[in-house]
Formats: sequence, C-alpha cells, structure tokens
Amino acid sequence: MSTIEAMQATIEAMVQPGRGILAADESSPTIAKRFAAIGVESTPETRRAWRDLLVTTQGLGQYISGIILFEETLGQRTADGRPIPEAARDQGIVPGIKVDKGKIPLALSPGDLVTQGLDGLGDRLAKYQEQGARFAKWREVYKIAGDAPTPHGIEANAEMLARYAAVCQSLGVVPIVEPEVLMDGDHDIERHGEVTEAVQHAVFHALHRHHVILELMILKPNMVLPGKERPKADPDRVAEATLKVLRRTVPAAVPSVNFLSGGQGPEEATANLNALNLRREQAPWRLSISYGRALQQPALHAWMGRPENRPAAQAALLKRARLNHLAMLGAYEAEMEGVD
Repeated sequence: MSTIEAMQATIEAMVQPGRGILAADESSPTIAKRFAAIGVESTPETRRAWRDLLVTTQGLGQYISGIILFEETLGQRTADGRPIPEAARDQGIVPGIKVDKGKIPLALSPGDLVTQGLDGLGDRLAKYQEQGARFAKWREVYKIAGDAPTPHGIEANAEMLARYAAVCQSLGVVPIVEPEVLMDGDHDIERHGEVTEAVQHAVFHALHRHHVILELMILKPNMVLPGKERPKADPDRVAEATLKVLRRTVPAAVPSVNFLSGGQGPEEATANLNALNLRREQAPWRLSISYGRALQQPALHAWMGRPENRPAAQAALLKRARLNHLAMLGAYEAEMEGVD
C-alpha cells in the first residue's frame, strides 16, 4: 500500500457520520493535575489503568473513530495483556499519537509561544507506526493578551504546523493540525474570532507552501468563544461566529473539522457542537470532535482511582460519547443529560 493509499484508508476510517476523536494524550504534568483533582497519584500504573479503562469501554467504537494517545501509552497493555493500540483497534477505533514536545516562549517575540518537537520527528513517527499509530497530532497555542499573538508569532506557528504535517504525510501518517486560540482572558467573542481567522489563514497558506494534501489531513481548531472572564455566549452565537471564521479560512478539500473543547465544560461543549451541526448545510466539512476533558471529566470523577468504580466510569464515558454523537447529528437536547 502506498503512503497515499494508507492515509486515505485512515481518513475513511476516522471521518464518519456521528463518530469523533477522543483525545487521551495528556502529557505527564497535565494528567498529574487531573489525577490530583480526584486524589490519585500519577504513576505509570495509574496512568495505564485509566487509559485501559478508556479503550476497553464496550460500545465506545459506535461513537468514537479515533483516539489520540501519549507516547507512554503506545507501549502499555490492558489488564488482559493486549497492547493498548490493539485494544482500540478491536473496537474499530484508530490509534494515533501526539508528537509535539510542548510549548516554549518564541524568542524575541514577547507574549508569543511556539511548540517544539520537529527534530527527529520522522524517526519517531516511523517507530510510532510500528507500534500501531496511523495518525498524529501537533498543537500550536495562541494566547490573546496585549499585543499577542503578533503577526510574527502567527506566522512562526503556522510554519511549525505545516512542517510537521508535511513530515507526517511523507511517511503515510495522517496529520491532525491543531491551532488553538485560547479562551483565557477577558476578550469578547469578536476578538476571539478575529484572532482565530488570522491564525487559520496563516496555517492554510503555510500548508499550501509545504505541499500538504488537504484531503488527507484533519483540522482541530477552537470554537469561537468569549474569554473565560466574560459571560458565556449562547450556542447559536458560538455556532454563528465559528462558522463565519471557518467559511472564510478552511478550504472545502479538508474532510473534517474536529473541534477541541478548550476549557469548555462537558455539557457546554456538547451544546455548542449541536448548534454547529444544526447549521451543517453551511459547512462543506464534517463538524465533529476531538475532545479530551469534555469527554473524560465525568468518567474521571466517577472512577476516583478505584477499581470497583470502573463500570460506573465506563458508563459515564459512554454516555458522554453518545451525547456528542447525537450532537454531531444535530439531534442533542439538554434534557438528555438527565437520562442514563
């Protein structure tokens, strides 16, 4: 199978009506914070147990088509001895891998950040492919504060995303391109939209320069939202603002837009996704999810690190996945939250 054929098969497996991506790729510091909130120490075994719980939730593959894993998880096994990527595949869920190495300040550009990890990326991807990964994810972060993000910061981050995506496609790995304009701050929804539009314009210009095949990638953007210090916008307003930006910046060749939840609560993220899909006739792409905390949080709090809570945690994850499945079809209603 050629690299093009391999990526096409991955896209076909992942981009399907009513199915999205579960982001379970939290770095060690991030998952330690999540575990600390429920009184669980982060160790290789507790991290393995949690991610085992996720991939072995029976029925999850009805609603989830891909899972982004952390490097450590690719080499771990479920309690019954299967490699975690294999357990995902057994449910029809395509395993993928986070490949960036985290953000640092962008030199001589105060307020801007840039993500590390291009050095040796091709060699790492080849190893991850051997372990079962068929797609990858790279995140660039943009904070709205003062003059940031600056034009220089926006261009530098776009270049990193495009270089990463090109390396992925050269090896037959589908890239998920994630430019996240953060919710942090007191900006209004209009300002968030302006920055998101500038960021996505730069990203797609860079992808074009680097010959990235748009049909063989997935975009993972933020929704357009007011800052966390502002009152929340209603879902219709979020959908209107988000689609306005996407229609101005994202070519129709891109097969799927899988939104990140970006600090939204589980119910909020589902309601906003539903509002977007009620307007899906305005969108040439699938409007789906690549949620982390918005899918995992209820299950994490049901689990609390206790083996006896595993069934309750898996039920909570399955419910959240099912509600987001309905939102991808524009069929979610808030009253469904109270029904198990």
